[in-house]
Amino acid sequence: MPSTARKKPSSESAPLLAFGAHPDDVEFGCGAVLVQAARAGRPVHVVVCTRGEAASHGTPAGRAREARRAAELMGASFEFLILGRDAGLEARPASARALAGLIRRVRPELVLAPTLERDQHPDHVALGRLARDAARLARFGGLAGLRGAPHAIGQLFHYAVTPDAEPAGGGCIVVDVSAPEVVAAWTAAMTAHASQLRTRNYVELQLARARVLGLRAGVEHAQALFPASAPLVAGLDGLTRAARRF
Repeated sequence: MPSTARKKPSSESAPLLAFGAHPDDVEFGCGAVLVQAARAGRPVHVVVCTRGEAASHGTPAGRAREARRAAELMGASFEFLILGRDAGLEARPASARALAGLIRRVRPELVLAPTLERDQHPDHVALGRLARDAARLARFGGLAGLRGAPHAIGQLFHYAVTPDAEPAGGGCIVVDVSAPEVVAAWTAAMTAHASQLRTRNYVELQLARARVLGLRAGVEHAQALFPASAPLVAGLDGLTRAARRF
């Protein structure tokens, strides 16, 4: 079993908050990024917004156990914030406010959520929109009925659960997740969702995606994140090279 040992979190490391529509979304879509962040000492918190009850395999209770085990393997904390039934998520103002309240409670620097591209599941798009709206609402000091002190996140990144959900035209950042211990912990976290692997080899699909993207970048494995807005950098010194090596 891969080690989940983490460096002691720095007092200056603000949390990374990852939203998933279903109990396996963050593991398949951005799990290696979460593992890497946790091992570097950043607190990572995973929030799932349905119980996955529409899935052809697994029960809500079983999938909840799988999700909690997967979060443990990634080095993340975990909770459900149910916004609707699986296959029934909608971008409603009340749901955006619920996510905004959670953002105020966790006070993350970085938020990850599914892309706004339509893929095989409409819940992914709905949650991406809700996370985008919630990040803005969490900042508003005069919003009545929203508990907690206002909080402005540093950046919202979208992740693609499947290749079909990758936005066209690039505009991504490529994260090198090649460390063997990161890949091993990520693989274990995906494998924890055994109920979803009965008829589809999702683990190999995601590893292959990361391998191809990594090879294009000249590293072993990589995952792509899609900024909701252009990142601001302090200077060019840290931008050593482009991600494409071919």
